[in-house]
Amino acid sequence: MHFTSPHLLAHGVVERHFTLGDIPGILWTPSSTPAPLILMGHPGGLEGMHPRLSARALASAELGFATATIELPGGGERPRDPEMDRARADLHQALRSGSPLGDIVERLVLPLVEQAVPEWQRALDALLGLPDIGGPIGYSGGPIAVGVRLAAVDHRIAAAGLFAGSYVPRTTFDEARTITIPLHVLLQWDDEGNDRQLALDLFDAFASTEKTLYASLGGHRGVPPQAGEDAARFFARHLAPRED
Repeated sequence: MHFTSPHLLAHGVVERHFTLGDIPGILWTPSSTPAPLILMGHPGGLEGMHPRLSARALASAELGFATATIELPGGGERPRDPEMDRARADLHQALRSGSPLGDIVERLVLPLVEQAVPEWQRALDALLGLPDIGGPIGYSGGPIAVGVRLAAVDHRIAAAGLFAGSYVPRTTFDEARTITIPLHVLLQWDDEGNDRQLALDLFDAFASTEKTLYASLGGHRGVPPQAGEDAARFFARHLAPRED
């Protein structure tokens, strides 16, 4: 893991860009360390997503959490996958025409999950070797299929806040049935690019005994501020160090 020069943000938060092999990423650390860590998922394109990711990181730092993110395979400046690009184009065409999705979601999402999750685990290995990162570890964001797979295979993830804003392959339902950690799932009720019933069925599949579905009216980009505040309280309950 190789870092560039640090940038000091508000309230003593330090932002550091890094590369892990050919994977770019960003780490934000609060003024007090070592700190619990939240892995921030996103739909890809670190440069374009940076303002939103930085805002999420600053809000988390106010609660004492470090946050980190990495670029998704095929996102930003990373090499494109022609097969995934074709599947993405097929998905958009099927949604426009109202045609059955068939195996399009499998072709699009499964290759992404199978590449992204080991990369997240590599990043977590490296981050936990830093003196200013401690535990426990949380995952926040999407794509939801990536978050579900990561929570299913990596028992270092102690709690997850997932964004139900994308289609998922059939295997994600099988993985959901193995997950027992606390979950907070955000659903935009009128999300034009999301199958609402699929999101509800996936929430039902999770085996966690503590799981919350936070549904708000509005489209994909209409997440209300209070939804983020509620997610922050969720992580504060499950990741904040407990006093003896």
